[in-house]
Amino acid sequence: MKNIRSSKLTLTKPTLTVLDAVALIVGMVIGAGIFETPALVAMNAGSSGVALLIWFLGGAISLVGTLCYAELATAYPHPGGSYYYFQRAFGNNIAFLFAWARLTVMQTGSIVLLAFVFGDYASEIYRLGDYSSSMYAAIAIILFSGLNFLGIKQGKWMQNCLALAQVLGLLLVIVVGLVFSPSSIQPEPLSSSNQTNLGLALVFVLLTYGGWNEAAHISAELRNVRRNMSRSLLWSIGAIALLYLLINFAYLHGLGFSGTIASKAVAADLMRTTIGSWGVVSISLLVAVATLCSLNATIFTGARTNYALGNDFRLFAWLGHWETRRKTPTNALLVQCAIALLLVLLGTLTRNGFETMVEYTTPVFWFFFLLTGISLFVLRMREPEVTRPFQVPFYPLTPILFCGICIYMLQSSLIYTGVGAIVGVVVLLAGVPLWLQMREVKRN
Repeated sequence: MKNIRSSKLTLTKPTLTVLDAVALIVGMVIGAGIFETPALVAMNAGSSGVALLIWFLGGAISLVGTLCYAELATAYPHPGGSYYYFQRAFGNNIAFLFAWARLTVMQTGSIVLLAFVFGDYASEIYRLGDYSSSMYAAIAIILFSGLNFLGIKQGKWMQNCLALAQVLGLLLVIVVGLVFSPSSIQPEPLSSSNQTNLGLALVFVLLTYGGWNEAAHISAELRNVRRNMSRSLLWSIGAIALLYLLINFAYLHGLGFSGTIASKAVAADLMRTTIGSWGVVSISLLVAVATLCSLNATIFTGARTNYALGNDFRLFAWLGHWETRRKTPTNALLVQCAIALLLVLLGTLTRNGFETMVEYTTPVFWFFFLLTGISLFVLRMREPEVTRPFQVPFYPLTPILFCGICIYMLQSSLIYTGVGAIVGVVVLLAGVPLWLQMREVKRN
């Protein structure tokens, strides 16, 4: 392995507990998707039973990926996460391209995506004018970037509180759907009126499960990481899958299969049919809290990769500043915030902020997810002497399955997305000449 040097990454300290890690992972995954995608999943599933089965399958697939990430994160604890795995497995070329993609596409795009969802629902409660969603999005990005800038203690406590409120809100919707509404579920066999597309349904489900992989970026700050990382990942996925199954059952119970398909906002319609119009306001508050929880976690983990980039590449050295008193990468947070605000402007100009950000991030995300799976094979062969406190079961079948899923999702994301995907890929490829220029300067 060439050109991998030690850096100031030892400044990171293990301050996070298993509870902190679970709160971050749950916060990353349970965002606004669970309030939007169930209708789309049901529409493409064809029946209530198949819809629930696909949600269960999504949890199982996420578990497969979790097992692969658990081995990598416990064997190579590092704030760069996949960036560090790529660096060891493939060298600086792929590592730089990944860090560049995180900085300009994946993480910043995800931050803006969540911020726009928050803006949409916050505007249902109180509008701030013609550009209300964009204004709320910008305010949320600035506020939570500033909160994490103050220090890790403020960031993690806010995350724990938001995650608790998020889960309690989901449980409220589940109770309302199962207890306070008459059963509307009826057996509905597949027919010509129920157009099925199980692959597309799975795309929406895995989109809603997305985010658990971000746990790799807190591995250097997790106490007793070799024992607690796998526990944090497995507990998180189990809790998320259970909540997703229960809330989808609540939707189908309260609205029925046809009602779920016809709904544009399933949670709001469920609350409206059970407790009245004020339920729409309450669910808007819930979605806002859920989105802010994911937003805070995404800002927290995204800055860690940018910090690792600054430590390993001279051109971005200014990103590698770690504020020891606050225990946070301050410069990386500021740059991430600035890029996210530029993407808010892009979303505002296209007048389709959420959809634009989904298209912008998805193909690039699944491409690097695939490379992470491949890096597991490479590092097993190249570094057999490394201690692996957690080893993925049924190796090599489990990581092969994971890589196959990633290939399928990469293909699907390119098929089902539009112009935004092209822009995201172009921005990713813009990192190639930048890397070549850096190598030329270093050679001279």
